[in-house]
Amino acid sequence: MKDIRVIFIKTQHFCAGTRDIHLQQAALSVSHQGGVMQAQDLIRHLRIPELDDLRQYVRSLPTNTLMGMGAFAAITTYWLATRPKALKPPCDLSSQSVEVQGREHARRSILLDSDTYMSYYYSDARTMYEVFLRGLRVSNNGPCLGSRNSNKPYKWLSYKEVADRAEFIGSAFLHRGHSKSEDKYIGIFAQNRPEWTISELACYTYSLVAVPLYDTLGTEAISYIIDKASISTVICDMADRARLILSCVSGRKHSVTSIVIVEDFDSELTAQAQQIGIEILSLKELEAIGKTNHKTPIHPKPEDLALICFTSGTTGNPKGAMITHENVVSNCSAFIKVTQELVKLTPRDVIFSFLPIAHMFERVMEGVLLVHGARIGYFQGDIRLLMDDLKTLKPTVFPVVPRLLNRMFDKIFSQANTPLKRWLLDFATSRKEAEMRSGVMRKDSMWDKLIFSKVQASLGGRIRLMITGAAPVSPTVLNFLRAALGCQFYEGYGQTECTAGCTLSLPGDWTAGHVGAPLPCNFVKLVDVAEMNYFAANGEGEVCVKGSNVFLGYLKDPEKTSEVIDKDGWLHTGDIGKWLPNGTLKIVDRKKHIFKLAQGEYIAPEKIENIYNRSDPVAQIYVHGDSLQACLVGIVVPDPDFLPGWAKKRGIVGSYTEMCKNKELKNAILEDIIRLGKEAGLKSFEQVRDIALHTEMFSVQNGLLTPTLKAKRTELRQHFRDQIDQLYAKIKM
Repeated sequence: MKDIRVIFIKTQHFCAGTRDIHLQQAALSVSHQGGVMQAQDLIRHLRIPELDDLRQYVRSLPTNTLMGMGAFAAITTYWLATRPKALKPPCDLSSQSVEVQGREHARRSILLDSDTYMSYYYSDARTMYEVFLRGLRVSNNGPCLGSRNSNKPYKWLSYKEVADRAEFIGSAFLHRGHSKSEDKYIGIFAQNRPEWTISELACYTYSLVAVPLYDTLGTEAISYIIDKASISTVICDMADRARLILSCVSGRKHSVTSIVIVEDFDSELTAQAQQIGIEILSLKELEAIGKTNHKTPIHPKPEDLALICFTSGTTGNPKGAMITHENVVSNCSAFIKVTQELVKLTPRDVIFSFLPIAHMFERVMEGVLLVHGARIGYFQGDIRLLMDDLKTLKPTVFPVVPRLLNRMFDKIFSQANTPLKRWLLDFATSRKEAEMRSGVMRKDSMWDKLIFSKVQASLGGRIRLMITGAAPVSPTVLNFLRAALGCQFYEGYGQTECTAGCTLSLPGDWTAGHVGAPLPCNFVKLVDVAEMNYFAANGEGEVCVKGSNVFLGYLKDPEKTSEVIDKDGWLHTGDIGKWLPNGTLKIVDRKKHIFKLAQGEYIAPEKIENIYNRSDPVAQIYVHGDSLQACLVGIVVPDPDFLPGWAKKRGIVGSYTEMCKNKELKNAILEDIIRLGKEAGLKSFEQVRDIALHTEMFSVQNGLLTPTLKAKRTELRQHFRDQIDQLYAKIKM
């Protein structure tokens, strides 16, 4: 091998000194492409005196050395031809956003050509109805919606079948009295399935408005939504959800006149509904009515309402965000714009639908697929069968939330249960992350074949695009899964009020710890929050959004609308952001003491604390959670006067300090506060999973309370950081 290097070096050295361009090229050919014969031919034809020694040297080499030279040249050629190529980012990643002229520190995407945000990408797809029509055309009536039963393959409805069924359902709506001007709100209460999307498309086809309902809202919230939107028709997937609707409206004045059920139901349910003036019919019956009384589609306009998406809220009743066709289309279009060079979706792509379609994040991603004539494959509805569905469907696009990513991360590392396996996993990850930093994203490296292939296969083996949203994801988890899965993996940020997203990481920027740059459909600015020492002049402040994706306001609630949209049309998110030097946004705080858990559920900790404080042994409590965790924990200061007697009834005695160290006592207090939470109607995700007992009261003197005796949440979080970390560590064990 040393002889091979010597001859190549000498050849290049001598040839570099000549002015003969052909000779220089020949030398490079030997260095990068040649074999034994090329080397001999070059030397034979060289006519430079200085190379006589080199000719003699080559002639003197043994055959096996010359063969080694050829092998070395062949390996070099193969490496040059197959080495991974970095993805070309759509812009200079050190400058991903720019200031908008005259907009008070507002910034826009660098991908925009001017200070005007985009409303659509395809001129023939400016409403959600046109989005589907374009998908029908470009797919050439290919497969559209797929579902499966256990241990069965996916069955597909074509685009034309979906369009026809939507027209039948929509025609039936019109025949039964719904119209764009009167009774336009249609409730949809179902899990992800083809009938959900078909029903929604039926609304779009005839300029009606879909109103999603979902279980986590609770019966009181469902009743409120039905009344607020004066919903007369609700489409349910199964009889149990129809019964829930009946229980929500029974015994009071209500607007519901019809419940349409996708699956089978019994006569008892029909009789129960008739008693309160509600007609029950099957979806097949509704389609038959529409087929007999077919109506010409009534095309919506971009400014028309498409959806009323009720947010789960934190306190009080849910708020109905009024989302227009332009809102949804612009959000879909912005994602397409950002990824247009590197993703290029086609009818061969398929998205895995398991995140609730009732939420805007999933709906926008499905819109991105439909406009390209691609397919939507739904999970069976059982989260335990999720991995089986993935392996069967083999999707190419997979929207996820941090909670699922955390589970994947934990499962992978739990299997690295020996020092050697852990070292190999860490080393392989570091090698893949090094490639990512240089812009290379792939799944065919040696490390993929040795370490990560099983992870990729568990998701079907064809994933080429993932996006996470709804809540922040840990940089550690995101970096690892980007490396392990080897696909383009984006992180977005937004909320229902800006349809879904307002920022997104850019292709090629595979760093974590930020939420990307403004989307091309909106501007983003930060405004002062003086009471928290955040100032826009320092690149910090409340995140505000203005663009074609910002909602119209809350349904029949101008007061709540004015609280979030100012007179200039800026949506105030309540999140505190910070501009990073490369023009990306980092979320650093929350203006109000409201946060999301990892699964995207909003939490109002003070509401929970007020309920738990009713527990007799509790003097003070601090409820903690954050967007990187899936549950809540708490720090409890027991009442030193009440605790001894309460504990003695449970057979626990000792000093105050000793009792606060007693595990049985801690569990008894935990049971008591959870009981109070259930009685007060807290949802399961609002209940603490575990607590730690603390002996010192929160006070003004120790810096944990304000002079008005309000909790200083930032200080409490910092003060109890170790205990909080220990609680979460035990929960994960």
